[in-house]
Amino acid sequence: MNRTVPLVLAIALFMEHMDSTVISTALPAIAQDIGTTPIALKLALTAYLVALAIFIPISGWMADRFGARRVFASAIVVFMIGSIACAVSGSLTQFVFARFLQGMGGAMMTPVGRLVLVRSTAKSDLVNAMAWLTIPALIGPLAGPPVGGFLTTFMSWHWIFLINIPIGIAGVIFALTLLPESEAPPVRRVDWTGFILAGAAASGIVFGLSVISLPALPPVWGVMATIAGAACFAGYVVHARRTPDPLLDPKLFANQTFRAAIIGSNLFRIGAGAVPFLLPLMLQIGFGLTPFQSGMVTFVSAGGAIVMKFTVKRILRAGGFRMVLIGAAGGAAISIAVNGLYTPATPLALIMVLLFASGLVRSLFFTSANALTFAEVSDAEAPQATAVTSAMQQVSIAVGVALAGGVLDLVTVLSDGALELPAFHMAFFTVSAISALAIIPFLSLPPSAGNAVSGHSIRSAGARAAAPVR
Repeated sequence: MNRTVPLVLAIALFMEHMDSTVISTALPAIAQDIGTTPIALKLALTAYLVALAIFIPISGWMADRFGARRVFASAIVVFMIGSIACAVSGSLTQFVFARFLQGMGGAMMTPVGRLVLVRSTAKSDLVNAMAWLTIPALIGPLAGPPVGGFLTTFMSWHWIFLINIPIGIAGVIFALTLLPESEAPPVRRVDWTGFILAGAAASGIVFGLSVISLPALPPVWGVMATIAGAACFAGYVVHARRTPDPLLDPKLFANQTFRAAIIGSNLFRIGAGAVPFLLPLMLQIGFGLTPFQSGMVTFVSAGGAIVMKFTVKRILRAGGFRMVLIGAAGGAAISIAVNGLYTPATPLALIMVLLFASGLVRSLFFTSANALTFAEVSDAEAPQATAVTSAMQQVSIAVGVALAGGVLDLVTVLSDGALELPAFHMAFFTVSAISALAIIPFLSLPPSAGNAVSGHSIRSAGARAAAPVR
């Protein structure tokens, strides 16, 4: 397998995934510097997610119209401009608009990056390629808090955005010189009605859930936005069934393998996506660690993610997608629930060992699920598949954080006290149960699902043919 393509894509995607979490540790410093409050500044987090939700659905059409390689490189440039704008912002309004601009770039980077990878990689090499591409998605959110804490503490908050510039420049150069420009299918007309409805649906749901979980605005705004987003989603489904060339075609879900991969991935991500929100908070509030210390503890799970990269292909070849995903989803759900058993008396060394193991099973699940998503998708369907995958990913993460935040608030209110460990424990148990539901969609898959990618059935057939006749 040519590792150049996934490595080039991973550079840019690492920048995006780390940036999405690095800001969390710097909120107090930024708020003080630009004359606002940390609660109000959380609007900037929401603005980034809303931009992702609006522009991800059209990313597939953009890649076909202008070329995936050029769109990917342009997305990095837009992301860098947004980063510079964040660093020089002097007010809340400027900072929110700068984060929205960053989100516009990020909205194109992830789905178009996946599209470049899928189009340039043979099916038999897709698992290894996805393993490389999954690493930034796993390491970035974990690297964000310690990096953000270090830069904010020992330098200034401006550097959490300025470090994106050299990374982005390298990404643009590598993208334009090393990435292939694969032949795209005939460009479809733009489904503007679908774009408006899909963007309004995704952004309404993401904005609403973000406001509910991050109270920068009155919660009623979040509830209203979520309801409006759900209504737009229903409207989009009706529109897509009637138009001959929808922006995101629901017919993709007629493919059983694609459907199971999407539903299973997003159920699991509701739980897994809440962990980077819950765990650092618990270590700081319940254990008394500093943001930098908690970031260094949680970062060890990235080591597990890297180790798994070297073995996931062999595991899938031996067990096949169905059995591996069922086992990985169950094991990862258990690893999330284990976080609910930690107390200040738990040795940090034990926590770090268990987090390393958690990184192993989460990496196995995400790499396998990402590969299965495209295992039986045609090249013509790949742009829409990448857009659907990325849009639903943002919604599922927002659902997970909102659910976790809601559990924390509910337990705190019922106990008539401050936010303490029991609230975190209940939140971990809740999101773990949701993640365990990811097993259900994979139970209906045939054992041969995705065999051209995993090599499971191929190897088994070869072993039977080589067996001596008795």
